[in-house]
Amino acid sequence: MEKEEMLEIFRQAGAFLEGHFLLTSGLHSPFYIEKFKILQFPRYVEIVGREIISYFSGEKIDVVVGPAIGGIILAYEVARQLGVRMAFTEREEGKMVFRRDFELKKEDRVLIVEDVVTTGTSVEEVIKRVEETEAQIIGIGVLVDRSGKKATFSYPFHPLLEIEAQTYSPEECPLCQQKIALQKRGSRYLS
Repeated sequence: MEKEEMLEIFRQAGAFLEGHFLLTSGLHSPFYIEKFKILQFPRYVEIVGREIISYFSGEKIDVVVGPAIGGIILAYEVARQLGVRMAFTEREEGKMVFRRDFELKKEDRVLIVEDVVTTGTSVEEVIKRVEETEAQIIGIGVLVDRSGKKATFSYPFHPLLEIEAQTYSPEECPLCQQKIALQKRGSRYLS
């Protein structure tokens, strides 16, 4: 699927937003990806899951792993389509860990999936947890890479959509200067 087709799916789902947004980093941006707008629709999750799988066709995959929270939905769908099991990591005392009796074996071939990569930190943490089990990582598939190609990994990395988000410090933000209302999105801003 071409980038424009994927972007159109994000637009149809209401996941690609334009306006004036406060990012977790404290910077401002005219674009925001509301990943759960895609993940709330099984038909879209099925499409993006199939697209992620297409990057790894021909590979034997035993387990699909994703970080909580959005990565769980994606890992489940990719695993469902492949007919394999899934697992996820979650934070415990600030560190990504496998809980809930999820185990990987040395002979497992693992595909890691994530919803949005900004810095790559969560994916790196998942990689470390999988490597500790000695399972083999086949690659990493993500919905959106908004790192501007700054997030790099030592395994094949395939984002469905790459968005280099324009960002501004609050002091230099042209959207602030135009007095466009600032929107706070994301889980860190929920009360």
